[in-house]
Amino acid sequence: MAEKNEKQDEITVIKNSLEDMKADDVVVIDLKGKTSIASYMVVASGTSNRHVASIAQKIEENLKKNGYVCSVEGEEKADWVLIDAFDVIVHIFRPEVREFYNLEKMWQSVANLRKE
Repeated sequence: MAEKNEKQDEITVIKNSLEDMKADDVVVIDLKGKTSIASYMVVASGTSNRHVASIAQKIEENLKKNGYVCSVEGEEKADWVLIDAFDVIVHIFRPEVREFYNLEKMWQSVANLRKE
């Protein structure tokens, strides 16, 4: 029987944080069994540098509050912030930077190739 105050899993903490901070175009890519770097990759957009940095900060705070360790890179410039929560990797972009790198297309292709 699960306890009521059981800590949330990483992906749930991250998805809830993204929703709370009104992140745009959230994509969750299931990498389980396809790569050893993580079980999930999450890609999302913020509307501005400040929004990207705020989203990242909220995710970091909520992960720590739930007992998870993570490392964050790119907060200063906030065009693209990477959060490595070990089992989940989160990329938060400004829309034009996200469009340029198009990470989700590349990783979804890898995920689909490994599935077959």
